[in-house]
Amino acid sequence: MIRTLGAAVLLVAGLTAVPAGPAAAADEVEQVVNGSFTAGTDPWWGNPGPLTLSDGKACMDVPGGTSNRWDVAVGQNDIDLVAGETYRYSFTASGDPDGHVARAIVGLGVSPYDTYFEASPALTVSGDTYSYTFTSAVTTAQAQVALQVGGSADPWRLCLDDVSLVGGVPPEVYVPDTGPRVRVNQVAYLPRGPKKATLVTEATTKLPWQLKNAAGATVARGTTVPRGVDVSSGQNVQTIDFSRYHKRGTGYTLVADGETSRPFDIDAAIYEQLRADALKFYYTQRSGIEIREDLRPGYGRPAGHVDVPPNLGDGSVPCQAGVCDYKLDVTGGWYDAGDHGKYVVNGGISVWQLLNQYERTAEPRKLGDGTLAIPESGNKVPDLLDEVRWELEFLLKMQVPAGQPLAGMVHHKIHDANWTGLPLMPHLDPQQRELHPVSTAATLNLAATAAQAARIYRRYDKAFAAKALAAARTAYTAALAEPARYASAADGTGGGAYNDDKVDDDFYWAAAELYLSTGEKKYAADILASPVHTADIFSGTAAFDWASTAVAGRLDLALVPNKLPGRNQVRASIVAAAEKYLKIQTAHPYGIPYAPANNVWDWGSNSQILNNLVVVASAHEITGRDRFRHAVYEGMDFMLGRNALNQSYVTGYGEVSSQNQHSRWYARQLDPALPNPPRGTLAGGANSSIQDPYAQSKLTGCVGQFCYIDDIQSWSTNELTINWNAPLAWIASYIADQN
Repeated sequence: MIRTLGAAVLLVAGLTAVPAGPAAAADEVEQVVNGSFTAGTDPWWGNPGPLTLSDGKACMDVPGGTSNRWDVAVGQNDIDLVAGETYRYSFTASGDPDGHVARAIVGLGVSPYDTYFEASPALTVSGDTYSYTFTSAVTTAQAQVALQVGGSADPWRLCLDDVSLVGGVPPEVYVPDTGPRVRVNQVAYLPRGPKKATLVTEATTKLPWQLKNAAGATVARGTTVPRGVDVSSGQNVQTIDFSRYHKRGTGYTLVADGETSRPFDIDAAIYEQLRADALKFYYTQRSGIEIREDLRPGYGRPAGHVDVPPNLGDGSVPCQAGVCDYKLDVTGGWYDAGDHGKYVVNGGISVWQLLNQYERTAEPRKLGDGTLAIPESGNKVPDLLDEVRWELEFLLKMQVPAGQPLAGMVHHKIHDANWTGLPLMPHLDPQQRELHPVSTAATLNLAATAAQAARIYRRYDKAFAAKALAAARTAYTAALAEPARYASAADGTGGGAYNDDKVDDDFYWAAAELYLSTGEKKYAADILASPVHTADIFSGTAAFDWASTAVAGRLDLALVPNKLPGRNQVRASIVAAAEKYLKIQTAHPYGIPYAPANNVWDWGSNSQILNNLVVVASAHEITGRDRFRHAVYEGMDFMLGRNALNQSYVTGYGEVSSQNQHSRWYARQLDPALPNPPRGTLAGGANSSIQDPYAQSKLTGCVGQFCYIDDIQSWSTNELTINWNAPLAWIASYIADQN
């Protein structure tokens, strides 16, 4: 996952859904010299091999066995770019044999080699012409146009012609296809839950609506409620409320203002399937094990990073230079996101949430043995616990062994020495793997999750539970001795930095889990002494995420039976937070408990919305009040289609859903031989900062909900991650349990 804290906001959101019309364009000016190669190959360069002319094209024999896209490239330097100018980058290219994917970039030709635009065309033997438009964010005379074509195991041949970078072109205004203006949960409303939709319209007065069944007969009718301009989308909207209709069925539609919605069901059963699919995602994210085709048809693949060439493997991984002089076996675990990295802090919050789902579920049998179709099914242990243990065992391996400097601390992450390109199957990754420095945050993540695991796994494997508790105690003691070892924000080559220099929340969470699993007074004392314990930890936009973990501790203290003094106040703080989220939801025309300051939507906004719903669901458990339960139902509507883009963010759910999440192996958009992400995979969602070049080329000027694009290149809006599917599974499980 490509993620750092405090990423600069690149855009200022207004009240329009798409960029304003283009300013008057200057004369179009060609920036590339000799792009048709009529004057030979100068000033073009090839690396490592030379360019040769063939039928008027510049060709290169691409060697096999390279690791990175940039290991083999053809390009031209000293290109002028002007900030705010719009450019059209185009070329004709072919690749023999078919199927090789190039990385077409415009970027800085000198260190630090920033990328200003990139695309990933799949080349064919017959050749195609590719054309892209982007707006430069910088002024420089040292830019470069290039095709990076390394990373193939086998040699192949590239030919290139008619390369052009023309400045002064009018910007292309990207307008997403949002379909009908009646926005509904495209999957299913609950028979006895709220049923609301959002109508996008120019009308400012009430309008009639009709609910039609699959046969087209009107079964309910009413009038809309005008809501005015929705800040999060820039749209004038009205609300349709058909909550009084309870009859189960399929193929319903809503009709209003001359528009017919996409179809939907009224039934609870689909949430059982969503719970299972959201959890089945984790098996196909596993590292260090073959993914069996019989268990996941279409997703079978060899084991990744098990010391079988071209992998250098995770069986004996060295540290980065100067970090340590030992090697660790860190096989196993889940790949964090769309890359091949494994990160303790993101693994930690994911493990906690999945174990919390198991601990909180009303129907444990629904998460029991045989429910997820994984290799361990049939061992008399709940499948969810088997799946989470795959990650827990990896987290334990990341702890510094006894006898070494900083023993008991935990390495922050392990990933490739350099970034790899798209697509790349895990077993074909040739990069050197590296352990990164220990961090206090990673150490406390292990302390918290291993302590939590100790009480949950004790029933099924006492030896493993004891091992986990011992590791948790050791980690907590080590963190107390090293309270300020922070992951560096600059450590983002080859994997996400996951930097976090605020760890009082992690100390609180770890102490809470250790207390709940042991009942020991020393951990209770640490909880009560922490300023986090009585702080308003729900003051931000999102309840919790990998960098903000205090709520994890607070929720477990509130809901796991214990004798902590003042526990009633802990429970009351959860209810108060849920009331706050309900107030935000009630005011929101799309019915979500999320309203970021200045309408700047966060990276992974979908997971933040779901995590806020986890707090609301917890308040329902504490109080039994139906309004909290109904708020969770309505909040889920957003994920499944009731949003400004009129699409489900969960692959395979809804008539129109995200299909091209950023991933190196679910990469069908780039390679038809590979699959799309599995059914039940959550996309990250709207992100106002649109950090990746592809999103910037399409979404500059976007407003709130419109800062999302379903494209594999958009890692800042459309990545998949283990910590985003965790709240999806949690909420789907909660809804299924209620029905």
